[in-house]
Amino acid sequence: MKQIIALTSFALVTACLPGGATSDYPVGEPEYHLVELDGAAFTETATIQFPEAGRVVGQAPCNSYFGSLTSEYPTFALDAVGATKMACPDLVAEDTFFAALEEMTTAELNDAALILSNGDGRKMVFEPR
Repeated sequence: MKQIIALTSFALVTACLPGGATSDYPVGEPEYHLVELDGAAFTETATIQFPEAGRVVGQAPCNSYFGSLTSEYPTFALDAVGATKMACPDLVAEDTFFAALEEMTTAELNDAALILSNGDGRKMVFEPR
């Protein structure tokens, strides 16, 4: 019984702490496609989607990926990101995509776009499709 009370108390406390992932991100639909990276058009395929609160999935130029969203909107922080390991001609674009995604710290969401950015001026613009 003490274990159940302790686990319940822990769950309630962590649910109230800042930094817990919430569903303020667009859970389920839509899938967002990267159209711009640091002011330049991104011509390869790269997507991001939030299938449920606290989860991120998507397609990088070569591989699909997944991770945990560990922050509340509008903060953007990913953890435990993993990806398939297929080789393809777009590995440079894939490395560029993942490096940028890892650096993003803020999200802005409107009807036209999901914009991820950081304090250093980097920006990723995703459009829903």
